[in-house]
Amino acid sequence: MTQSRRKFFGQAVALGSAMGFAPLLAPAKAISGVWAADPIDPVIVKEFVGVAHKNLDRTKAILEEHPVVLYAAWDWGDGDFETALGAAAHVGNRDIAHYLLDKGARADIFVLTMLGETALVKSVLERFPNLLNALGPHGYTLLHHAKKGGEAAAELADYLTQQGLTETFVNVFNKKK
Repeated sequence: MTQSRRKFFGQAVALGSAMGFAPLLAPAKAISGVWAADPIDPVIVKEFVGVAHKNLDRTKAILEEHPVVLYAAWDWGDGDFETALGAAAHVGNRDIAHYLLDKGARADIFVLTMLGETALVKSVLERFPNLLNALGPHGYTLLHHAKKGGEAAAELADYLTQQGLTETFVNVFNKKK
């Protein structure tokens, strides 16, 4: 079967145009050749982060129903991301922090500071001294987290102050303290 040049180019243009719409017609889960899971409902993430500041029972209930929310972060705007563990840490809620860590939450230097993990925090700061001025959720500093850690983090609070850290809050996210 022979095909005219005009018909061939017409079909090629039609096929090329259709291919331009292929990403719109493909399943939403295909992203750059990698299959992505469905996103967690943002209402659940926001509630989980919110209750992790103060409500252990509700934190447990949400995590039991939605286990992967343990790794989620809520975006409060302006780059101010907060996880449930970060929420527990900046308010000094050791019970919720320990519960989340026991479930596999990702610890960071702010959590470790609030928990009074002096040797770990000091070793990280010796290796990465600029982290002394790092900011956690809402602009709270390591010194804030150490003070929220109470007696368990008192040695770290002294150490951070000796290192020159005096601020507990830096308003970079346009938030009120």
